[in-house]
Amino acid sequence: MFAVHDGDVALDIVQDAMLKLAEKYGDKPAEELPMLFQRILQNTIRDYYRRQRVRSLWTTLLSSFSRDDDEDSDPLDTLQTEDAENVFGTPSGKLEQSQVLAIIEKEVAKLPPRQREAFLMRYWEEMDIAETAAAMGCSEGSVKTHCSRATHTLAEALKAKGIEL
Repeated sequence: MFAVHDGDVALDIVQDAMLKLAEKYGDKPAEELPMLFQRILQNTIRDYYRRQRVRSLWTTLLSSFSRDDDEDSDPLDTLQTEDAENVFGTPSGKLEQSQVLAIIEKEVAKLPPRQREAFLMRYWEEMDIAETAAAMGCSEGSVKTHCSRATHTLAEALKAKGIEL
């Protein structure tokens, strides 16, 4: 089950789910509505994460090319999004982006479980270091180490495939 950590986004998602329920199932018996709402809410949350996925994976791609070898550094601190907008503003750039993102997804799946878990929580679910540490039951230093190792592994895998920024 996905969790939405931004209160405003969570409220928007609940509101969208309630509107969908009212619009599509307003004529259903009252006893069926709680289960229908639960399903609609789950699907609305999944839709939210699908929309965020490309942006988050692109952030991950850029941060995985961090040149800093310090395991305590956070790659998101050095991210420069203006470059991404310039590079991927063309149709061929968008195609290249989608191909690179597909490769990244495959490489993320190959990461060791703890690295993958920390990496996805930090960069996909946009949890901060403290939240990630609490969810994983480890120290903030461990989260930083897992994320650093994951980004370095991904950068090496992408470089081996000829992908460089």
